Amino acid sequence: MQNQKHMRPIPYGRQHITEADIQAVVETLQSDFLTQGPKVVEFEQAFAAYVGAKYAVAVSNGTAALHLCAMALGVNENSCVITTPITFVASANCVRYCGGTVEFADIDPATALIDIAKVRQLVESKPKGYYSGIIPVDFAGNPVNLEELRTLADEHGLWIIEDAAHSPGGFFVDSKGERQFCGNGRYADMAIFSFHPVKHIATSEGGMVTTNDEELYKKLLLYRTHGITRDPELLEENHGGWYMEMQALGYNYRIPDMLCALGITQLSRADEGMVRRRQIARIYDEAFAGFEGIEVLGTNPSALTEPGETGHAYHLYVIKVADRKGLYDFLREHQIFAQVHYIPAHTMPYYRSLEYKKGDFPQAERYYEACLSLPMFPSLTDEEQAYVIEKVKEFCKK
Repeated sequence: MQNQKHMRPIPYGRQHITEADIQAVVETLQSDFLTQGPKVVEFEQAFAAYVGAKYAVAVSNGTAALHLCAMALGVNENSCVITTPITFVASANCVRYCGGTVEFADIDPATALIDIAKVRQLVESKPKGYYSGIIPVDFAGNPVNLEELRTLADEHGLWIIEDAAHSPGGFFVDSKGERQFCGNGRYADMAIFSFHPVKHIATSEGGMVTTNDEELYKKLLLYRTHGITRDPELLEENHGGWYMEMQALGYNYRIPDMLCALGITQLSRADEGMVRRRQIARIYDEAFAGFEGIEVLGTNPSALTEPGETGHAYHLYVIKVADRKGLYDFLREHQIFAQVHYIPAHTMPYYRSLEYKKGDFPQAERYYEACLSLPMFPSLTDEEQAYVIEKVKEFCKK
């Protein structure tokens, strides 16, 4: 076991940068394009192939990706959209950016995923047309069963934005026994991903939208760059080679070429990282199985295949304990920097100002009181993980 005095801190997540990553960035810095160049398209094409989607649009971050999706789907002050309270607030905020109303549906306590039965109950409580869409979140890398959600959405004319920020490489198994990879566009209108350093693919900051809908794809491209186009086929006038038109109110949500170069090399190791994440999860599972006082957050049954295989992408490994604050502090004292994901969105002061209050979503609030994300990243060593397990058990034995 590591000597605590000589051990580096163990965070809940950490990027893994290799010499190949560094060289890719350096080569791009030495090229003719730092932004709006060929690496952006190369990254988009590689990522679309990785998840199995027709189109991908790289953007500055995951929040920008969500905002662009909401814009492309026409969210406005007349839109009401359902999402989960257990998510980073951007999943809800993107609707507010466009003037829409957010409503939350409580979670399934076994998985912390949005409870599709609760979504149905909410949708059926209002006239058809009251709700515009649903933003499910593949929380912790645990895929939502989008086939089931799509059935509900189609019954009521709703769109779906899959927030897959935690789940590139994850999948669920559909009713035909086929693996449906997160972001492949089979059941969701669009999906978003994040390339924050603690995610599976790190570009420092960055995001991606995937879709199989060509019209949505074109809107995403337009809104990503100020609503400006230079495409001769789309111009209303054409004064010459310099000419461009602002045809919609868009944003500067571009991502630089050097970050895309980093994303390309990171993506080339994504499968390797996924294998390691699942291996780490199995070790945790075995260590905590039957251990009194520790409950491991469950996997969506539709993401389970044959024994030993899962479609869970394991961005996070979450346990639930009675004295979460005590364990959090104890681990920090021993250089283990676990984290809490997430404070329920509806309890944030901003959303309370919109008439939400504590007590509205009891499952989400009970989950929050007990949850803790343990270190989970591919470069976590066996020795570091053993130390984390030892300290968690040491505290819980008390």
